[in-house]
Amino acid sequence: MTGENRTGARTARRTAPAPGSGLRAAGRGLLLFSSFLLGVVLLVFLLCSIALIPVGIGLFTTPWAIAAIRSHTGLRRDLAERWSGLRIPAPYQAEPGFGSGAAGRIRQVAWTLGDRATWRDALWLLTAPVVGGVVTLLPAALLLAPVWGVVYQFVWPSLAMAGGGTWFLFVPVGNQVHALVALPLTLWTIPVLARYGSALVDADARFAALLLGPDQRARLGHRVDLLQRTREDAVDTSAAELRRIERDLHDGAQARFVAVGMTLDTAEQLLDHDVQAARAMLKEARAASGKALSELRDLVRGIHPPILADRGLGDAVRTIALESPLRVEVDVDLPDARPPAPVEAAVYFGICEALANAAKHSEARGVWIDVGHADGVLRAVVTDDGRGGADPGRGGGIEGITRRLATFDGILALISPEGGPTVVTMEVPCALS
Repeated sequence: MTGENRTGARTARRTAPAPGSGLRAAGRGLLLFSSFLLGVVLLVFLLCSIALIPVGIGLFTTPWAIAAIRSHTGLRRDLAERWSGLRIPAPYQAEPGFGSGAAGRIRQVAWTLGDRATWRDALWLLTAPVVGGVVTLLPAALLLAPVWGVVYQFVWPSLAMAGGGTWFLFVPVGNQVHALVALPLTLWTIPVLARYGSALVDADARFAALLLGPDQRARLGHRVDLLQRTREDAVDTSAAELRRIERDLHDGAQARFVAVGMTLDTAEQLLDHDVQAARAMLKEARAASGKALSELRDLVRGIHPPILADRGLGDAVRTIALESPLRVEVDVDLPDARPPAPVEAAVYFGICEALANAAKHSEARGVWIDVGHADGVLRAVVTDDGRGGADPGRGGGIEGITRRLATFDGILALISPEGGPTVVTMEVPCALS
């Protein structure tokens, strides 16, 4: 087969509808329409609850109604992602504390009714049976059209006698031959359903996204909440880091330097009457000072590696690759300009953590590190050929790196299926300078 034929075959397979897609779309459409009818019931429940607030009953039923509606709309978001590949983020803001008692209940009802997302959900419940009902019932109608064409062959005389008309679509039916001639007119719906049935379900998902997704105000609110959390995490992380540095200095280098000072004092006292002992003490002090300096270098390297400050992210990553017990391949595509130092350090420590996890936990033999900057985003990808199954919830430092990157509006994505490979992707928006 020639290259053109292979390309054409791949294109045909890609554009051809999957077997059973039309039937699946019809079933999904009917399921969605039935959920729309349930949504109308929930909307009526909400409106009745709001009307009963002045007599006190609504203070208890309104939160239930809103919770049921949010569960219902959450199901629609899940189906949109599962069936149409369209992710619709939930638009709800985090609830503050309302307190207990009647006052707390009143604050809860007032807050939820004041949330714009509540009324956008209600608007979707109101419009979905009309707007969404058309596109969700159409696949079922296309599926049933040929069935009705067959049934019509047997019932048209009764319909004609009952005054139901003797037309089938645009064909006048006066006898059985006319009815048989009209039957093929329904067969065109089968390829149309197979070709466009899934598109109709996808169209309803896009309509749902207009109302069930976050608007600009909700996105801004989520953004503010995220920045507040990351700022708090950054403050906590910095405080913990300062405590660690203080502890390491106190328990390590400081203790060694105190010992060096005491050794030098002893050597000074021995100089007048025991030179050999003084010389031995000086050698001991020199060895202790060397160990103290080594500990200080390790401590500084943990704060901000000198090679990272002097030579940049690329050379720093190559250095840790050489020190790793694994076979590590590094591909760095960075221009002469550099990211901001805090961003550079965050990505560097993220790579170090991913490399350490690969060596400790994944039973990997090789690791591939790719670092680059494109479209205003610094991106680092660490891939290992280990056994996979990594879970950030089990520790391993991934959660800490995620918080560190989030301080700079960065993200960490972990893909680690059982059997491998494990892919850790870090992205931080930044400009080079």
